[in-house]
Amino acid sequence: MTTTFPATNYDFTTFTPARNLIGGEWRDPSSSHAKQEVINPRFGKAMSTVAMSGADDVDAAVRAGSAAFAGWRDWPIRERAQVLYRLRELLIRNIDELSWLISHENGKVFGEAKAEVEKGIECVDYGCSLPNLAAGNQLEVSRGVACEVVYEPLGVVAGITPFNFPLMVPLWMLPQALVGGNAFILKPSERVPLSSLRLADMLAEAGLPKGVFGVVQGGREVVEAICDHPRIMAVGFVGSTKVARAVYARTSSHGRRALCLGGAKNHLVVVPDADVELTSENVTASFTGCAGQRCMAASVLLAVGKVDHILDRVKERAAKITPGKDLGPVTTDAALKRITGYIDDAERRGAKVVLDGRGAKASGGDGGYWVGPTIIDHCTLDMPAATEEIFGPVLSVVRVESLEKALEIENANPYGNASSVYTSSGDVARRVIGRVEAGMCGVNIGVPVPREPFGFGGWNDSCFGHGNITGWDGYRFWTRQRKITSKWAQQKDQTWMS
Repeated sequence: MTTTFPATNYDFTTFTPARNLIGGEWRDPSSSHAKQEVINPRFGKAMSTVAMSGADDVDAAVRAGSAAFAGWRDWPIRERAQVLYRLRELLIRNIDELSWLISHENGKVFGEAKAEVEKGIECVDYGCSLPNLAAGNQLEVSRGVACEVVYEPLGVVAGITPFNFPLMVPLWMLPQALVGGNAFILKPSERVPLSSLRLADMLAEAGLPKGVFGVVQGGREVVEAICDHPRIMAVGFVGSTKVARAVYARTSSHGRRALCLGGAKNHLVVVPDADVELTSENVTASFTGCAGQRCMAASVLLAVGKVDHILDRVKERAAKITPGKDLGPVTTDAALKRITGYIDDAERRGAKVVLDGRGAKASGGDGGYWVGPTIIDHCTLDMPAATEEIFGPVLSVVRVESLEKALEIENANPYGNASSVYTSSGDVARRVIGRVEAGMCGVNIGVPVPREPFGFGGWNDSCFGHGNITGWDGYRFWTRQRKITSKWAQQKDQTWMS
């Protein structure tokens, strides 16, 4: 068991090194691989280290998972769900500790980190309900003949998760995979590997048998080994579109299933009849929340007609946000340089930076990787800031004369994660939501994340594979259907099934 994380504020705090969990034991990599620093973005200095593992470590985790799977799959589904009930209680009991750990390794402010844990708990809640939802259907299809569907585990499966939600995204996958009877290997982002240590401890305390859950730390070598391993039967991935496409292609080429969620360039359509206060508050929260480091963040505002009164209010609200207090840092120095590069480029091309977050400093200290809320007005579609994923607290405003032009721009976007419209007209809302190329849509909501039991998943270049990663689709992804047709009595009549 790892130690608990002791921080109760933003003061710099170190934590135990991140190692691999294989067969219920914490281990160093099997061969001499390098270690990487885990940086606290608020200070820009190392709070821990992470072991960079290799293919041998993935194989060891698979072998341990396979051995544990043989017994775990035989647990009744309700008994498997009981582990999640106990995990839920542990997550609630330790919510502040987990929130501070996420804040320190990821950089988001405490309130955002706590919201992440709460959303993870909601996903566990859904997993607890699966014994009722997953009851196999049975129907007498002919006299004396019954057809039945049951959901069975795949075996050893794996999840590869990103830096921006170190606890929540693993909990998108784990409840359905574990209740489904699988053994699960987690490869967390090497930037934020520490939350996985505490999650593993809590699963063990909740009664999960050794080996059913494993953790392999590392980078590209581990990801490729997961894609290629012949005994990993399914892979879930959340990250950038470039890597999502590669993981999907590589895993699928071996004939195994993959569901890989990628990046986004989400558009908010704002029309003149939108409520000023609701819209300004919501848009500001959407593009600044979690420092813009989420695939559901607003990144382009399509301003239809005369909406300057709304844009002015968005600027007023965003200008009041204080880095360090209301807004966390971005995760790396490279991210800081990339984000400011997009702003610089748009300004050189003729856009107007009406709210400038470049050079921001946090309240109460020096160091770290800070970008304040930034609004770039009069962007055009030849500017990368208007078309590429920035992943920072930056809102690019594109002015259009009509709703039709706004829809044309949104639908030319290769991504398809989220899109929202701000209006007080039901007709406008229906027209936009019915035509945008996005899997998750909002009406007067800038972060239209579906709550459980509704599944999370986008379209187009935001998703590779079929279905959603949460909800019922998630359970079906981590299981396979067995169809059983049975006959126990001789019927008197004849049918084609006789």
